[in-house]
Amino acid sequence: MSKLTAAERNALPDSAFAGPDRSYPVHDANHAANAKSRATQQWEKGNLPYEQMKHIERRANKVLRRKGG
Repeated sequence: MSKLTAAERNALPDSAFAGPDRSYPVHDANHAANAKSRATQQWEKGNLPYEQMKHIERRANKVLRRKGG
């Protein structure tokens, strides 16, 4: 996965994030796949509500379908 600098992250629109408070960037296929993994991981640990995890999955899947990932 490519490194996302603070400046690059700050330049992304809110629509490029799947989670609350601009968490889980999904602007490319690598970050979308990672967001799904991390959201599932946090849900399994009890740190993320199921509905939020599913929301992140849906947003990430849109990017993955668009990018062919």
